[in-house]
This record gives sequence, structure tokens and C-alpha cells, in this order.
Amino acid sequence: MKKSSGGKIAAGAAIAAVAGYVAGILTAPKSGKETRADIQQAATKARAEAEHKLKSLHSELNELIDQGKEISGKLSLRAKKQLAAALASAIKAKEKAREMLSAVHEGGAEDKDLQSAIDDVNKAIAHLKKFLKDDHETETPSE
Repeated sequence: MKKSSGGKIAAGAAIAAVAGYVAGILTAPKSGKETRADIQQAATKARAEAEHKLKSLHSELNELIDQGKEISGKLSLRAKKQLAAALASAIKAKEKAREMLSAVHEGGAEDKDLQSAIDDVNKAIAHLKKFLKDDHETETPSE
């Protein structure tokens, strides 16, 4: 049987990666300690920026939830149901954001979870903004 070339390519790529890593270490202008400190600083900065963004989005979502609750009484039954669904989704995203912010402060948040919370809050904000922007049928007062 003929051996596939996939294994040879993988082995070649691994060797090239190791060679590149060694060359990078030998020619690096900074010591390993300095490089690790730079990486740590960049990671800390990225996490702080993500935390700040999530806090800002959390506040914006909270305001939109309040606006939605305010207009709820003026809507038709169909629109009220749609708003209730949008608000339930937004409240769930807000709770997830609050939990992630707590986890960030305790040092237990992973970047992928933080990004997921940011994405969920962005979606909830977009949905609520669209709902609040659109004209919805209002209940007509009985005469």
C-alpha cells in the first residue's frame, strides 16, 4: 500500500514550527521574562477592555428594558406578547452579563465566555432597539 503524504506534511509542519520557535527565542530582543510580562500585560488590557465594553452594554440593555416596560401598557395584545419575549431574552442576557462581570472580578472568567456574554447582550440590545423603534399597534381606548 502507498503511504499518504498527509503524515509527511504534518511532520514537516511540526519541524518547521519548532525551528521557527527556536529561531524566534534565539533572536528575540527581549528576555523570556520580559516577553511573558508583555504577553500578560496585553492579556490583562484585552480583558479590561472587554469588561468595560460588557459593563457599558449592560447599562444600555438595562435602559432599554426599562423603556420596554414603560411602553408595555400602551401596546396591543400581539405587540405585548412580542415585547414580553424580547424583554425575557434581554433580561436573560443581562443576567448572564452580570454573572460574567462578577466572574471577571473574581478572576474566574474565560475569554470565550466573556465574548459570548458580549455577543448575547449585543443581540438583545439590537432586538429591543428594533422593537422600540418600530411602530406597534397601540390599544385604542374604549369610548
